[in-house]
Amino acid sequence: MHFIKIFIFIAFSLAIGFFGCATEKKAEAPKQERITKNLVPPKSELKGQNFFVELSDLQVLTVVDTASKEIVETPTLKGHIKITNKSKDILDIQALTLEYLDEAGKPIPYKPDEKMVKVYSFWKVLQPEDITEGSLADVTIPQMAVKGKALGKIEINLVYVPSPLKRETLTLSEKVE
Repeated sequence: MHFIKIFIFIAFSLAIGFFGCATEKKAEAPKQERITKNLVPPKSELKGQNFFVELSDLQVLTVVDTASKEIVETPTLKGHIKITNKSKDILDIQALTLEYLDEAGKPIPYKPDEKMVKVYSFWKVLQPEDITEGSLADVTIPQMAVKGKALGKIEINLVYVPSPLKRETLTLSEKVE
């Protein structure tokens, strides 16, 4: 009699364990998707008065709502940059600023709710003919430049100090594919 009670208790416990744990939990599909788009051309070389700049592996990263296909975060620009000092002076690079232009050369504005990061700090002192390399990081691009494929050019302003502060503007043609 005692063994029957133990057997019933074990059978009852196993039944509760199997049926209690058998509820199906459906995995939800991700609500957001990360999309990477390449810029065309993926590599650009620019020569300014004091610098030679090479940008490569240019990509735009966007986060899109999977249901509505709307961009939910400000897109970011990623890539590699290589800067060569072509002057006869020591140049102290402070930063790079980026301006996004449409085909007509007009600036593409950010929406009021977008995160705007157009400056990439680049603290580096370059001797004549020295080269520095880095990766573009944390630089945003307006949604309108990506969404409507309105991007025509990217204007790069190189901020550096030879003796007095100077600025040099370089423009490259780019399109989102």
